[in-house]
Amino acid sequence: MIGFLRGRLAAKQPPQLLIDVGGVGYEVEAPMSTFYGLPALNAEVSLFTHLVVREDAHILFAFGSERERRLFRELLRVSNVGPKLALALLSGMSVDAFLLCVEGNDADTLVRIPGVGRKTAERLLIEMRDRIKHLGESAGALPIAGRPVDAGVGAQAEAFSALIALGYKPAEVTRLLRSVDASVQTTEEVIRRALQAATTG
Repeated sequence: MIGFLRGRLAAKQPPQLLIDVGGVGYEVEAPMSTFYGLPALNAEVSLFTHLVVREDAHILFAFGSERERRLFRELLRVSNVGPKLALALLSGMSVDAFLLCVEGNDADTLVRIPGVGRKTAERLLIEMRDRIKHLGESAGALPIAGRPVDAGVGAQAEAFSALIALGYKPAEVTRLLRSVDASVQTTEEVIRRALQAATTG
């Protein structure tokens, strides 16, 4: 099992990253919560990882903190929750926000995440209630801090592709992106504000 990667951030296009580790390029998928803390391209980055093995593919998921990875792994144990939905949940809200939803039995907030219907939200609240206790503890994070330096040109287009990859429908993405101020220059910030609009509206 690959537990973490440390190498050069060669490319980033939400939700995919390419990490150059000693000349070998690892393609990984990461939630937006991890993207927000990434450094500039070609800088060194360290990420916790989780490998999902399917019949047709081996997919490596990457996280900026052990806490995020723990929640991802717990979500995969819930009935009918796969990696794509777990990634969407981590992209749509922080670990703390998810814990608050479970503690407050707040299904309404969960159903705003793409792919989460009412039944899935209620199942998450029930099955995660006993599993979240250890997630409330602080856990180590690998050093990924740094300011994103994406060019403003194409940020909306890149954000559109990323939100589609996270499970949002094109019409919904268009609506969310209209709510983002045109002055926002980085892809990560456009996505952050769009996801905030999705979970609050």
